[in-house]
This record gives sequence, C-alpha cells and structure tokens, in this order.
Amino acid sequence: MWFLFGLIAIAATCVNLYLYAIGKDYKLAMAAGLSFTALTLAADYSMVADWVRAEDWSALSDVVPIMSSALWILTIMSILLNIIPMLLEFKSVKK
Repeated sequence: MWFLFGLIAIAATCVNLYLYAIGKDYKLAMAAGLSFTALTLAADYSMVADWVRAEDWSALSDVVPIMSSALWILTIMSILLNIIPMLLEFKSVKK
C-alpha cells in the first residue's frame, strides 16, 4: 500500500509542478501531493508495526535503518517540490 501511495504522491507532485508551469491553478495537486506523502508515511509505519507484532526482528534490522533515512530525504524533497510554486508565486507578488 505504501508503494502505491508513494507513486500517487510522485504523480501529484509532477502534476503540481506542471500546472504551475503552464499557469493553471496548482493548489489541489499540491494538497494531493502532500496528502499522499503523509499517507505513504502512515502506511509504511503500519508495515513496520506489523513486523514488530510478528516479532520479525530480522526484517526490522535489515530494512528500517535504510528506510528511515530514505523516508526523511524523500519527505523533505516532497515538501520542497510541492511548495516551490507557492514560494515562487509569493516572491513574484512581493516584487
């Protein structure tokens, strides 16, 4: 499930940037991108919780350290990519 949410988050972010580039309203796509990023994190956390309940310590020790770093990086990138249009719009209005 987390993989599907992640793909949708990437697609929504691309749509967000495309809509901004062509001058259309991008805010719904931005909200979708950030929302699906949050759902990806929640689904991933649920997967880890299932491994803890199953006491699958080898899966936890193999996957979680790398996954933790990747999720931090990808979440920060998602936030930045999704708010870039808003920041650029704010900058152009301020001038």
